[in-house]
Amino acid sequence: MSKNIYCIIMAGGAGTRFWPLSRQSMPKQFLDILGTGRSFIRHTYERFARLVPPEHFLVMTNNAYKDLVLEHLPELRPDQVMCEPIGRNTAPCIAYAAERLAKEDPEAMMIVTPSDHLILDEAGFIDVARECVEYASANDALMTIGLRPTRPETGYGYIQVNSREAISKVKTFTEKPNLEMAQTFLASGEFLWNSGIFVWSVEQIRKALQQFLPELSALFAQAAEHIGTEGETAAIERVFSECRSISIDYGVMEKAENVYVHTGDFGWSDMGTWGSLYQYYPKDDEANACSSEAVMFDATGCLVSMPKDKLAVINGLKDYIVVDTPDVLMICPRSNEPIIKTFINEIRFRKGDKHI
Repeated sequence: MSKNIYCIIMAGGAGTRFWPLSRQSMPKQFLDILGTGRSFIRHTYERFARLVPPEHFLVMTNNAYKDLVLEHLPELRPDQVMCEPIGRNTAPCIAYAAERLAKEDPEAMMIVTPSDHLILDEAGFIDVARECVEYASANDALMTIGLRPTRPETGYGYIQVNSREAISKVKTFTEKPNLEMAQTFLASGEFLWNSGIFVWSVEQIRKALQQFLPELSALFAQAAEHIGTEGETAAIERVFSECRSISIDYGVMEKAENVYVHTGDFGWSDMGTWGSLYQYYPKDDEANACSSEAVMFDATGCLVSMPKDKLAVINGLKDYIVVDTPDVLMICPRSNEPIIKTFINEIRFRKGDKHI
């Protein structure tokens, strides 16, 4: 096993899909939505700390959240929190981290992970991550982790595989499908959920970026000499202002030939929506999931999130999301969850950013 393993935690998102609990000033990665006493980003750090020493973590975020990251992860030095001036999706984020590691440890192996996943069997997950590092190190592979689907989920990306072996070459990537296509994927047995967790060497990902995103690669190569110096902030601001927004999946993984997936079964969810939280929470006899104290009368299939020690009394609702915060109450059919972003845009237009 390589001793040069680094964990890159991507924690720059605003978490709008968990509005009104998640806000611009306090996005979901810093919230204890699961009621465990720890935030998502804290869970993520502790999970990978089984495999990666504290000094080998990098957190990719933006300036607004740097202090929050250090508050939740006091084990890290300030220079381990790398700030993107503007959001440009995952490819520029990963390119920035790769250039930093290329200067510090050219033989580094990178594990890249979102900051807000739920993993129930953390020991089983770390075994898979360790096997990915070993495989990527020995085979110059770009690795990702996939999960056997348990339902025709339309909120996840999918990976088609060549075989049912634990590690398989990837045939295709598919972005979030419609229900009919998701049902076909599930029935075929050839598709996995895409976790969005990646493993590769610094050398291999830099080669892939140079091959498939040459303009992006060139921009970060020009800034490389400034990384770790007083000129880093200005150089990175210039790079991010010039590079386009593109995901690593679309920019590299869908094009490269050396992409492999490790199938895992460790109780995973990306916890990206209220619907995914509903899947996680235990239900009462009427399929209601309540993260706080609630009394339900003739109510079924509801998700209820209330402030601590506040009682909710709900009557007559079926398949609704009820979220109460000190300044916003949202009552929304679960089927309408995809349009929460529309609510946010309209509220911003009518009321400004006060409640956003």
